[in-house]
Amino acid sequence: MAFITANWNPLGEAFYRKTELYDMCWTVGDGLRDSLVAAAPYGGPIALLREPHRRSPSSRPQLEIYSASGVVITSFPWKSGPVVQLGWTVSDELLCIQEDGSVLIYDLFGSFKRHFTMGQEVVQSQVLEVKVFHSPYGTGVAIVTGSSRFTLATNIDDLKLRRLPEVPGLQGKPSCWVVLTQDRQTKVLLSNGPELYILDNTSCTAVCPPGFSPQAGSIVHMCVSFSYKYLALFTDTGYLWTGSSDLQDKLSETNTKKTSPPKQMVWCRRPKSQQPSVVLLWDRLLIVAGICNDTIQFPIEEPCVLVGEIDGVRIISSTNQELLQEVPLVCQDIFKIASMAPGALLLEAHREYEKLSQKADEYLREIKEQSMLGEAVKQCVEAAGHEYDSNTQKSLLRAASFGKCFLTDFSPDVFVSTCRELRVLNAVRESGVGLPLTHTQFKQMTLQVLIDRLVYRQFYPLAIEICRYLKIPDYQGVSRVLKHWASCKVQQKDLSDTAIAQVICVKVGDSPGVSYSHIAAKAYECGRTELAIKLLDFEPRSGEQVPLLLKMKRSQLALSKAVESGDTDLVYTVVSYLKNEMNRGDFFMTLRNQPVALSLYRQFCKLQEQDTLKDLYNQDDDHQELANYHVTASYREKRLDSRLSVLQSAVDEYNKAKNEFAAKATEDEMRLLRFQRKLDDEKGAGLLGLSLQATMEALLSLGLHKQAEQLYRDFRVPDKRYWWLKLKALAEKEEWEELEKFSKSKKSPIGYLAFVEVCMKHNNKFEAKKYVSKVTPEQKVKAHLAVGDQEGAADVAIERRNDAEIGAVLSKCPASNHLLIDRLNRARAAATKK
Repeated sequence: MAFITANWNPLGEAFYRKTELYDMCWTVGDGLRDSLVAAAPYGGPIALLREPHRRSPSSRPQLEIYSASGVVITSFPWKSGPVVQLGWTVSDELLCIQEDGSVLIYDLFGSFKRHFTMGQEVVQSQVLEVKVFHSPYGTGVAIVTGSSRFTLATNIDDLKLRRLPEVPGLQGKPSCWVVLTQDRQTKVLLSNGPELYILDNTSCTAVCPPGFSPQAGSIVHMCVSFSYKYLALFTDTGYLWTGSSDLQDKLSETNTKKTSPPKQMVWCRRPKSQQPSVVLLWDRLLIVAGICNDTIQFPIEEPCVLVGEIDGVRIISSTNQELLQEVPLVCQDIFKIASMAPGALLLEAHREYEKLSQKADEYLREIKEQSMLGEAVKQCVEAAGHEYDSNTQKSLLRAASFGKCFLTDFSPDVFVSTCRELRVLNAVRESGVGLPLTHTQFKQMTLQVLIDRLVYRQFYPLAIEICRYLKIPDYQGVSRVLKHWASCKVQQKDLSDTAIAQVICVKVGDSPGVSYSHIAAKAYECGRTELAIKLLDFEPRSGEQVPLLLKMKRSQLALSKAVESGDTDLVYTVVSYLKNEMNRGDFFMTLRNQPVALSLYRQFCKLQEQDTLKDLYNQDDDHQELANYHVTASYREKRLDSRLSVLQSAVDEYNKAKNEFAAKATEDEMRLLRFQRKLDDEKGAGLLGLSLQATMEALLSLGLHKQAEQLYRDFRVPDKRYWWLKLKALAEKEEWEELEKFSKSKKSPIGYLAFVEVCMKHNNKFEAKKYVSKVTPEQKVKAHLAVGDQEGAADVAIERRNDAEIGAVLSKCPASNHLLIDRLNRARAAATKK
């Protein structure tokens, strides 16, 4: 254990250690000294702009982007304006802030994404200093201009610029300043000589930190902690004050005995630490100052850059990279010399066990006597998570595994998850990947974001292996990685469309959550339309294929796909799009090649666009449908002349279609309309628009029998229909004499039972009886029963010896008429014997 604590440095009650992360892969030389440098937290990338003030067009500054381990990702000459500051967003996009206030955004691979400006007034006054900061709202940018004014953008993805109030007496830029996020508000804390001000949206307020000595001098450097909870102020006399960022509480004051301002000042604290510290960097010295008024000093041999993390500080030089952090309490408990903590005893017990020594049993007994074996296992597992060296991790986890064998109610979940997470962390810490995450950072970042970052860096195989190893559901894991991989694959210029489509199909297959239409859209954005079409062939959902095909101007293919899908709504969508995009002739020709689409469009036109329907039939020389259209259209005409004109067009089209029946029927309709108009003019009958039968009924009810008879003859109405109409009309008007004359005019084509029934319907038994004798023998029983003459019905039924008719009469006889019932029964019996 002694070698583990060899690089521990005490500071108050805590220890600090420097852990070697990487031997850097780059060859930047003194580049860190004369370059603008920005390194993203959470093991993020590093950007360098070499000699940023160079102005010669023939020798431009070089912008280089590296992984955290120094592996070059991209490099290109800077061709835009002078850059004041570089910074990284929370999603690893590079911000380049120029003197004129323009902010250019590049992705990790140096591709330009977009730009915005910090305001027009900045163009004249120029940007003097910039701070890129991260808050709960996203990535923000704050600038101070040559006119001593501050402008803030709290979230660059939802740009709202805020110009802060003037600072009294400020000339040029302040001595130093930081951005604070407090109470859902972003503020600027600045010093101007001995004065300290807080700037918010509406005011500039002078403040004084509690316990800040008047002899401390002017504040020349300040920094805020990763969580914005703590603030550190450094004065020109070497005095360091630390306290809460709301300037309510003081933590410590330390005399560093260094009067020159540090190049960098960064907070170094682990979560839940009770004694945070500040790291100060000069050219040849690095100091860690804590709340105990003491310091740790490290000599520096080459230019360095400090990167603040949630649980420490990364120190990046041209040759190596280290992590400076407060040693976690659990690691202190286990590895401190002569520690009697349960975890320390369990680790020792396991070491003795591996030596086959009986001392292992003694250590275990000692832990068990204190009932601390569960705590010992927990400490070893927790400490393993905080260790960067894989051998130390293994020894701690083996000790934990050894200890849990003697526990009956131990839950293995934390042990298993820590083993898995450390295996993932060790994989991404490899120099080739270059994500030097601690377990604390990993937990804060979340697994999902780690997968995103691997995907963003195009480490697809590793991302897929991690997803499978940690059993992440496909939608969140493998499928999402494959989707991103495919979107990048379509941008490869050295492969043919067919080759790329084949590779993507083989790799992606039918992975859930991967949309081929999404990949095809990426291909189309890259100008590879044919590749996009090939990829769309693999898309099983037509609803996803069609919109993109329309966007690519492949309307014929889109229509075919929509028809194949069987989705009428989708077909209508395509047809509507084509109608707006094409001229009328081409549109109709396109539909002619797709009968299903044409049929659906006709249905639509029948309901919504009647005129278009007419054009469609004309285009196709469909005389039958065109005639039908004219007939339908005639009913929308208000004036008779117009209606007749349209019907004549229908007759012409029916003749062209050689549909003689329809042509004749339409001509009859025209004749009827003229007849109705004539009678309307003469009698005011209101017949126009009625059918032939309705017209005859109306005429008969009005007593216009001659005119009804004319229609009957002219339109060759069947005799039976006409007799029925006249019979009903006369009965309704109770013109019984006229009805009797009508019945005698000639032999009735509908028989005389109809007369009996109609008279009885109008409750006129007297008239009904007149027609009973005229009824045919087969219907005589019915006629007698209709008028209530059971005796007469019985006579006829007995005479005809018809069993069914005798039964019908019996059913109508009242039970009191015994004589008639007996007579009928005897007749039925006699008929049966025969």
